[in-house]
Amino acid sequence: MDQTDPITRILREGIQIGVFPGAVLFVRHKGKIRVHQAIGLTASRPDSPSVQVDTIYDLASLTKPLATASSILLLVQEGRLSLTQTLARLLEETKGSPLGQVSLKDLLSHQSGLPAWRPFYQSFPPTFSAESESRQKRIQTVLDRILQESLDHSSSSISVYSDLGYLVLGFVVERVTGQSLGDFCQERIFHPVEANPLAFGIPNVIGGSSDHIAPTEEDPWRGRLLQGEVHDENAAVFGGMAGHAGLFGTAQAVGHVTKAWVDSYAGNASIFGQDLVRQFVKAQPQSSWGLGWDTPSQSSSSGQWFSPESFGHLGFTGTSIWIDPVRELEVIFLSNRVHPTRENQAIKTFRPKLHDAIIQECLKPVRY
Repeated sequence: MDQTDPITRILREGIQIGVFPGAVLFVRHKGKIRVHQAIGLTASRPDSPSVQVDTIYDLASLTKPLATASSILLLVQEGRLSLTQTLARLLEETKGSPLGQVSLKDLLSHQSGLPAWRPFYQSFPPTFSAESESRQKRIQTVLDRILQESLDHSSSSISVYSDLGYLVLGFVVERVTGQSLGDFCQERIFHPVEANPLAFGIPNVIGGSSDHIAPTEEDPWRGRLLQGEVHDENAAVFGGMAGHAGLFGTAQAVGHVTKAWVDSYAGNASIFGQDLVRQFVKAQPQSSWGLGWDTPSQSSSSGQWFSPESFGHLGFTGTSIWIDPVRELEVIFLSNRVHPTRENQAIKTFRPKLHDAIIQECLKPVRY
């Protein structure tokens, strides 16, 4: 792309004012890639490697729609789950508890009443193992802690964004399938749509090398700079694989999964069924949240031009997806804004400016 175009200028401005050290932007319109651009450095040191279009980022909460919600959708599609099923029918441990009466739909739309977050990781040493037995013990410990949470019943009519709810959904996928969340996603989602590299954990993505990974934060809990290790501490407890966070990948790999959602929405061939996709991306009553996806609301990170039918998600590390199915537009933005510290909040004002520029540069804006 021309170095003087508005999109590049905004990306460069993001680097200059310290929003992030570098980033990758992927824009597809009506099936054609319009932008696939890398900019800046992978880290804050001036001698850091330049970002490439195949630089791998910690996707953080993009895990929720790309892995967990996509998995639940497939299992519903196959009749192995129902959105109205309660947890008591799926997780034996929840029987007799308030959480046992919560449905999958409530969890997907952040209407379960569970709180947003708890520092479960503080009960574990900062060294962790992905070995099956150790991981299962940690899952059981955290599930027991979640069962002790009081549910906010006022959340039944509003959405309270909850990592805990997606932790539980990840446990559901594993219990129902008898596979790890990562194995199920690779077998049923990522491999079929040729989304590579996209996986839980760096060894699964690039065979153990971290040369092409953007680092995240100097983590006080683990006492080191994280590069190729999941940034989210609670996901780290489970060996980097959890329902709310843990995916690593490139922008183009993410685009292979978003394309499956866009194709399905339009009624084209896809691994996902159209009716369910349209249900998942539609905002629930009195909420901007659909099932696994957010939708535009006032002061949305998608800016002012995306249609009301749009859906997307943000990742804490500095990543985002916004999809406008009316325009057949996909915008995937990957950065490591938490490097070197998560205290940097400048991305909040950057995101809408970027999305407005993309619409204005690539498409003729239409206000909805």
